[in-house]
Amino acid sequence: MLLQAVFLLLLHCLASTLGQYELCKSLVSTDEGSVWEQYACQPKQASMKDHMRIKVDPPGITCGNPPERFCTLENPYLCSDECDASNPDLAHPPQLMQDRERNGLLTYWQTVTWRRHPEPLLANITMSWNKSLELTDDIQITFEYGRPTIMIMDKSMDNGRSWQAYQYYADDCIDAFNMPPKRVRDLLPANITRVICTEEYSRWVGSKNEKNVKFEVRARFAVFAGSRLQNMDSLYTRMESMKGLRDFFTFTNLRLRLLRPALGGTYVQRDNLLKYFYAISNIEVPARCKCNLHASQCLLQEGNLQCQCEHNTTGQDCQRCRKGFKAKSWKAGSYLPTPNGTPNTCTIAGSSSGSNCECYGHSNRCSYIDYLNIVTCVSCKHNTRGQNCQHCRLGYFRNASAELDDEGVCIECNCNQMGSVHDRCNGTGFCQCKDGAAGAKCDDCLPGYYWKQGCYSNVCDEEMLLCQNGGTCYQNQKCICPPEFKGVLCQQPRCEAGKDCNAASSLHPPTATLLLCTLLAHLLAMLTPH
Repeated sequence: MLLQAVFLLLLHCLASTLGQYELCKSLVSTDEGSVWEQYACQPKQASMKDHMRIKVDPPGITCGNPPERFCTLENPYLCSDECDASNPDLAHPPQLMQDRERNGLLTYWQTVTWRRHPEPLLANITMSWNKSLELTDDIQITFEYGRPTIMIMDKSMDNGRSWQAYQYYADDCIDAFNMPPKRVRDLLPANITRVICTEEYSRWVGSKNEKNVKFEVRARFAVFAGSRLQNMDSLYTRMESMKGLRDFFTFTNLRLRLLRPALGGTYVQRDNLLKYFYAISNIEVPARCKCNLHASQCLLQEGNLQCQCEHNTTGQDCQRCRKGFKAKSWKAGSYLPTPNGTPNTCTIAGSSSGSNCECYGHSNRCSYIDYLNIVTCVSCKHNTRGQNCQHCRLGYFRNASAELDDEGVCIECNCNQMGSVHDRCNGTGFCQCKDGAAGAKCDDCLPGYYWKQGCYSNVCDEEMLLCQNGGTCYQNQKCICPPEFKGVLCQQPRCEAGKDCNAASSLHPPTATLLLCTLLAHLLAMLTPH
C-alpha cells in the first residue's frame, strides 16, 4: 500500500511539473482500486523547421546556374561576389534556409538578380509537413541583404490543395494591396483573427540592422493571456468559445510569395540591377502537432509526423475513433474545464441490436423498434442510410478509399439525366444508361450514336450509313443532298422514272421565276407610253 501511495504521489508530482495538458492520463486511487483518469492532452511545442520540406519556384529562380555576379545595397558598385551552383563554397541552394550554421559560418539561399527589370522578380517558397500543426510562437524569417518591400504569407489547411492569405507585408500597404496598414498589437479580441497588412517589416533600415520578418503569434495570444502570457487559462477558454480561433493558428503548409526585393530606401536604379535579389538564411516555425487534444506525443514515423493517439482514437491527427470504439460520434478534446480539460474519450460500441447502437458517427440518436426488437439509428447524416447508417442513400455510392465513419464515405452518383435511366448508380459509381448512351455517368454515346440532349442513332456516318449520289453527312444527323436527289440518304431522284424532268421543269417554272416575270411585265406596262 505504501509503495502504491508513493507511486501515485510521484505521478501527481510529475503532472504538476509537466504543465497544462501534457498528460493524457494518470493513475488515481478510488474505493474500487486504482484506475486511469483521462485528461485532454497535447504535445510540446517544437521547432518544425527540422521536419519541413521546402520547394522553391519558379524553376531557375535560385542563383548559380549559370554562375552570376552580384553586389549588395551597402556596396552597390563592388560587384565581385559570385553565385555558382557547381561550387559548394559559392552555391546557395534552398536547403540552406533550414540548416543549422556550424562554426559561425552564415549560409543562405539566394535568388538570381533582377537583370530582367522591369519584369517582376517573383519567388515562391512553399513549406510542407504533411501534417496538421498549431502555431505556438512567432514565425520568423531571416533575410540577408535586405527584407522584401512587398511579400505575402499564405497558409493551407489541406496539404496545399487550397490556400488563403495569412498576412500581407509592404513598405506601403495602400499602394501595394489597397489595404490600410495595421499592427497586431492594435487588434482587439473581436478581430484577433483578421488578416492584416503590416508595414513594420518592409521598410528599409539597413540590411545589417534589421533582418527578421515575423508573423506575430505571441502578440495575438497576449490579447487574452496578458503581455507575459501569464493567464493561459483565459487563452484556452477563448480557444473553446471563440469560433475559428484554433483554426486560425492551424496549418499544414506555409508559403512565402516574394513580390519585390529590398530597394535600399530608393527607387529602382536601372544602371545597376545586380544589387536586387532575395536571400534567406533561416526560417523558424515554432509549433506543435495538432492531435485534437488526444495525444501528448508526436513522433516521426516513416518520414511523417504522427500523433501517438490516446482516448481510443486513431489517425494521423487522432481525428476518429478506433474500430470498436464508436458508440458515439468522435469529438476533439476540450481545454475546459482548466487545467485538465475534457478528453471526450471514444467508448466501446455494443452490438447493433443492443442498447449502444453503432451509427459510425453519422447519427446522434437511436430508436428502439418494439415489434422488430432492434435499435436503429435515427436521421442518418452525410448521405447515409440503414439501421446503422452503414449504407449510402439512393443516388450515392460508397467511397472505397474512406472508412465507414468518414463524413465523405458516400459520393453522389451525378448521373446525366439525359443519358441515364435514373439517378442511381451501382457500388462502383456506374449509372444505368439508356440505349446508345455510355460512360460512368452516361454522358457519352456509343459508336453509331450522336449526342443531342441524349443519344440518338446516327442517320448517316462515314463508314456504314453513307450518303449516296454525292450527298454529304452533316454531324451524323442528316444527309445534305444535291438538287436532283432526295431521301434520308439521298437515294431517290427528285424526278420519277419515265418522266422528262427537264420538260417538266420548263412547263412548271419555279414560283420565284413566275413572280419575277409578273413584276417585270407590270413595270414594262408602266413605262410604255399609251
